[in-house]
Amino acid sequence: MINELLVSLVNSVIGTGKRTARGNQAHSCPYCNHHKSKLEINFSENKKGYNPWHCWVCNKKGTRISSLFKQVKASPEKFTELYKLIGNEKERKTVVNSTVLKLPEEYKSFKDITPSDIEGRQAAYYLRSRGITKDDIEKYNIGYCTSGRYSKMVIIPSYDEQGNLNYFTGRSFEKEPYIKYRNPETSRDVIPFELFINWKLPLILCEGPFDAIAIKRNSIPLLGNNIQQNLMKRIVTSTVEKIYIALDNDALKKSLKFAEKFINEGKEVHLVELEGKDPSEMGFTHFTNLIQKSIPLTEYALMEKKLSLV
Repeated sequence: MINELLVSLVNSVIGTGKRTARGNQAHSCPYCNHHKSKLEINFSENKKGYNPWHCWVCNKKGTRISSLFKQVKASPEKFTELYKLIGNEKERKTVVNSTVLKLPEEYKSFKDITPSDIEGRQAAYYLRSRGITKDDIEKYNIGYCTSGRYSKMVIIPSYDEQGNLNYFTGRSFEKEPYIKYRNPETSRDVIPFELFINWKLPLILCEGPFDAIAIKRNSIPLLGNNIQQNLMKRIVTSTVEKIYIALDNDALKKSLKFAEKFINEGKEVHLVELEGKDPSEMGFTHFTNLIQKSIPLTEYALMEKKLSLV
């Protein structure tokens, strides 16, 4: 039996499809972007509870619609709708687990800001001053709070590859805040911004979410200057070949430790010299120039840098 609600949701995310002779749905493929509708999706679950799909042009195939949603960078709200509709047990558990961490009850979306919302406008001004655009706000689902534990703070959520909330950062938008940052009382052993990571492309490791947003490419904020266990495991077991480490100068010792680990795992590592500024402070163009000027770190160069710290 075809789940028409699921069909409608998929149409809203990857474009309207058309019914095939086999009773499936044909869509434009988000992987090869062929001009004809050659991506075929089976909206009648198979025996394992999945919805198989296959592109007859690029031969890309899968069993879960969530993979298609990730490819087109669907919003977290669309992922939430998806997991409410799909039926297999593993995905149900993902949804249940995602309720462990929630955004603050006082969280407000910038979509709902009104002219009379003075604090909301202050929050928006603060984000603009940090180089955050409207597209960034929408992509990362950034919001703000005007009361509660995160009062007068912007909220930057992080979502895992399934679109479930796995962390968020609260940052004050006041000029002279008593507390700059406030984070949820939960483990940091997650992969921040995982929803937007392509594990086949070069990876950039930076310190904070504002840095990752400013970099505007395949970047992961470490929420500090340490690589947590789950993230380290994911990186070394992934097909990522090139890694850029862009941590503050005072974290050079840790950067070299991580670089040595990655080099031993066969990765190409670049240390990005930040020149005393965070990526969010220098902006996209300046940071891009530093990326382009960086060179692969050899074992000899690594040893020299380690000796310079002694």
